[in-house]
Amino acid sequence: MDPAFLPHPIRPAHLCRSWLFVEGANKDALASAPASGADVLIQELEDFTPPADRPAARALAVEVYGAWRAAGAVAAVRVNPLAGGGMDDLAAVMKGAPDIVALPKVAGPDHVLDLDAAVTRFERDYGLPEGRTRLLPNIESARGLVRTLDIAVASPRTIGCLVASEDMAADLGAERGPDGAELDYVRQRFLLECRAANIVAVDCPYTFSDADGVAAETRWARRRGYTAKSAVHHPHARIINEIFTPSEDAVAHARLVKETFEAARAKGLARVEIKGALVELPNYLNACRLIDRYEALQNADVKR
Repeated sequence: MDPAFLPHPIRPAHLCRSWLFVEGANKDALASAPASGADVLIQELEDFTPPADRPAARALAVEVYGAWRAAGAVAAVRVNPLAGGGMDDLAAVMKGAPDIVALPKVAGPDHVLDLDAAVTRFERDYGLPEGRTRLLPNIESARGLVRTLDIAVASPRTIGCLVASEDMAADLGAERGPDGAELDYVRQRFLLECRAANIVAVDCPYTFSDADGVAAETRWARRRGYTAKSAVHHPHARIINEIFTPSEDAVAHARLVKETFEAARAKGLARVEIKGALVELPNYLNACRLIDRYEALQNADVKR
């Protein structure tokens, strides 16, 4: 299919749970990435692609994004900072019409505006529908973190922001550990700022290989309100998807809350007790949202 006529992805950004970075020039990794089950696959042209390999990685973009989309994944790319090779990246990869372009080391709205302008120019050059390409600024420093809200609202193309782990910890001078405690405040503040901007907050990748560790970190994120997490290890994608998909027990309880509260309201009651908890309107609305999200995810997964 001509990239100019590609529709938006079946899975909208708010239903994308796992965002997997894939080595940009590694043909085997790029080809096997859809088998990971990740909702979003990101050809990584920055940290995971040495400068000498970037021309070869760029040349793979058209074929790779087509294959990823055919497998039902959202096709994304992370280019280099625009002043550090990112414009050359865009000139090549935009021919493949990536659904999302991620930009690393964003420290202010000006970086996003520059990316927006560049993407717009390449959409016009390659006959793509203007505005189709979405943006994902990456927040990797203290300076970027305290400006996340401004960064998030700088462009209407921005569908989410992603917070880094290793670069952020390095910028803070923090001691990195598998429990991630050194980034607790960063991740909570980042989520708050993204929520205020009404965009998707993509949690930092768990950069250790163990399954138990990524599961614990993802549950921590879910408890605080995250619905999406990045990954750098293929097996982590399915773990992230499972944790960010409401369980059958959670859905059953949400339906109980919904039905019981609606019955109470029909009797003129303001709230109702369910299993020892006093359920009020906010609890009811949360239950409705969980049910809606579960059904939307089920539909998206079936289409994939």
